[in-house]
Amino acid sequence: MWAYESVFYQIYPMGFSGAPFENDGRLEHRIKKVEEWIPHMKKLGINAVYFSPVFESDSHGYNTRDYRKIDVRLGTNEDFGQVCRALHENGIKVVLDGVFNHAGRGFGPFLDVKKNRENSPYVDWFYRIDFNGNSVYDDGFWYEGWEGSYGLVKLNLRNEAVISYLFESVKQWVEEFDIDGLRLDVAYSLDEDFVRRLRSFTQTLKEDFYLVGEMIHGDYNRLVNEQMLHSATNYECYKGLYSSFNSMNLFEINHSLMRQFGPEDWTLYKGKHLLSFVDNHDVTRIASILTNEKHLPLVYALLFGMPGTPCVYYGSEWGTKAKKEEGDPALRPCFKEPVWNELGEWISRLSEAKKHSKALNYGGFRSVLLTNKQCIFERKTDEERVLVAINADQEEFVAHFDAGCGTAVDLISGETHDFGGGSRLPGYSAFFWKMEK
Repeated sequence: MWAYESVFYQIYPMGFSGAPFENDGRLEHRIKKVEEWIPHMKKLGINAVYFSPVFESDSHGYNTRDYRKIDVRLGTNEDFGQVCRALHENGIKVVLDGVFNHAGRGFGPFLDVKKNRENSPYVDWFYRIDFNGNSVYDDGFWYEGWEGSYGLVKLNLRNEAVISYLFESVKQWVEEFDIDGLRLDVAYSLDEDFVRRLRSFTQTLKEDFYLVGEMIHGDYNRLVNEQMLHSATNYECYKGLYSSFNSMNLFEINHSLMRQFGPEDWTLYKGKHLLSFVDNHDVTRIASILTNEKHLPLVYALLFGMPGTPCVYYGSEWGTKAKKEEGDPALRPCFKEPVWNELGEWISRLSEAKKHSKALNYGGFRSVLLTNKQCIFERKTDEERVLVAINADQEEFVAHFDAGCGTAVDLISGETHDFGGGSRLPGYSAFFWKMEK
């Protein structure tokens, strides 16, 4: 699967392009801005883009009005098709947000229910409509919203007409935009039979069509398996990544990685490729949540060195700051142009190391050395062995362990490393040592 060897870049198109929050109905060709950022993405080593919602919606994109029309605030279907072609021409895959659990109140079938009530042919398109109740919008009937948010009307994914509409929409996206995969919004809420059918259907469109689900809690194996999703968002390690550095306790992230990918038979996700991240459109930017800015390059090194597919959120590659309590506009801003600095250069080197290493893409996980402030772990396949070393302390650390060989090459810097007499880790440093056989 191509995704397992990729470095993802997440773009929230509404914010990225500077679109107004509410849908004002005015056509603007803002999505074309993505083409201007392609050289920046290539410089970072990106080879897959995940777009948050792009289809016509009431406001933020997750309250869809029309699953087959690019949001007027972003442009036209032709505009987005041009963007996708440009990305593909530059070797970058395209993954869209599949918002299938719910639609917006402006969704055509829901408007028909509001108008025609019991006589609407779309009553059964929605989950648990009750004409004896009322909604917070005084519709004269009650309906289920996603987790109590009544601007998001829950779809009935057991209704064959709904399934047909959504599947035909996905088919259109493949035919018109040549998309390569979907990220399923709130996948943990989706009907499991729907997910199975979606997997089977998308494989008929493209054999290597990629499905990754948003899962915040629970057992990812419930949806990540041969019949359903290829991957899920690794929220457990997201928390462990930043809090391990803030508490100077690398035992936390090591525990999660051992629990998920370790060598024991009982580990949960051995051989699976979860989508890894240090921030996204829903959470505080990593540069704002880390208490020591010297740890910023190190948290990315851990992200790229651990099992999984790394995803970088637009703007975070140069250290943009924003806190969740400041609201969505702060988390999803419009930048005039991309910025290039030392952090971006560092991430680009991590990207190249990751993409060209079998061990970093497919290798197992084994903890080699662990203290509160330092960790060394092994990623290994039959063909290659890489040691990932992190020193979160400001002081130099000399690591004594059996490397199993005398020398290695650091995949980040290209420098040769000699294990004789202990391995010196300068303060605030990270290495990907490819071991000589």
